[in-house]
Order: sequence, then C-alpha cells, then structure tokens
Amino acid sequence: MTQVCLVGSEDVNLQYELLSRETARNALATYDLREPFENALRLETVSLGAAVALLNDLNWYLVRFVDAAFVREPSISETEWLSRALATAVRDDEIAPADTDRFLKVYGIVESETDEAGESTTGEPDTDGDSAVEPAQERPPRLVEPMLLTRTGDTIPEYDLREVDDTLVVRVTESEFGA
Repeated sequence: MTQVCLVGSEDVNLQYELLSRETARNALATYDLREPFENALRLETVSLGAAVALLNDLNWYLVRFVDAAFVREPSISETEWLSRALATAVRDDEIAPADTDRFLKVYGIVESETDEAGESTTGEPDTDGDSAVEPAQERPPRLVEPMLLTRTGDTIPEYDLREVDDTLVVRVTESEFGA
C-alpha cells in the first residue's frame, strides 16, 4: 500500500483544519487517518496514482495548512518517502523510479515529552478534587528542520543540525533541492 503523510504548518491544527471542512472531510472519509508525527496525518492508498490524485483533490487545503506532503511507494523504497512533486513526476513518467534517490531532504525526528498525569481536560490543575485524574498520555514525535543532502553512494551523510532520535528521508526533485 502507498502511504501519504501530510505535515501541518506550525500555526495550525492540521487534523482540525482538514476535518472541519466538508470537501476535505469527504475526500478523507474512506481513509484510516493516523498521527505519525506531531501535527501530521498519515493514510494509505492503493497506488502512487491514487496518492497523487488525493493530494491534487486536497490542493486548496494543502496550500493553506500543510508545510509538506510526502508519499511512500513500496515499489520505489520501503523506507524513504517521495516529495509530492517527485511522486507526481514518477506517476507522469517524467522521472524513472530508479532515478529518484539522488537528492534528499532529511528531517530530524525528536521524541515529544509525555503529558503529565493529573491535569484536567482543560489543562488546568484539579484544585477541587472532583475530576478524575487522567493517565499520562504519549504524544507523537516531532519532525524538526530538514537538511538537504546529495546521495553519492550507498549511504547518506549523518543528520547534524541538532541531536535527534531518528531521521526521516524524503527524496526530492532536483528543482526542489536547488530551491
């Protein structure tokens, strides 16, 4: 299955913005939405073409609420994502799948802090003692600033912009790399 990941802009709640609008909600209704990263949504489609078509259907919302859209096509790479532009170019036969691995944008992944137990649903401390204590809740990891890299061999240079727990590799077009 091909996966799509939408990373929300910093100043918006992506899930709220998409699901509060009827057209976007209808376009996403048949998908099982997951939150792999803070303020991001992931879903599965049947093919690369279906993924690109969905992104095209959601374009009005993507321009306003999304910083990045990625597509992971297992026939191209099991672990690396494609940028929206690169996924579209592969679908349109402008770039061969084997020629997609040179230009990369590597995001750092930082584990988020766990919410503290004992906060009420409003985020205010429970001072009167009448509300139930909520258990600690794990939050998804956060994507941090991307680093542009060129693959010259079998390995890629290490992410060095800051200390991170892991990385997310996104293949990009040459024009995205140079922009």
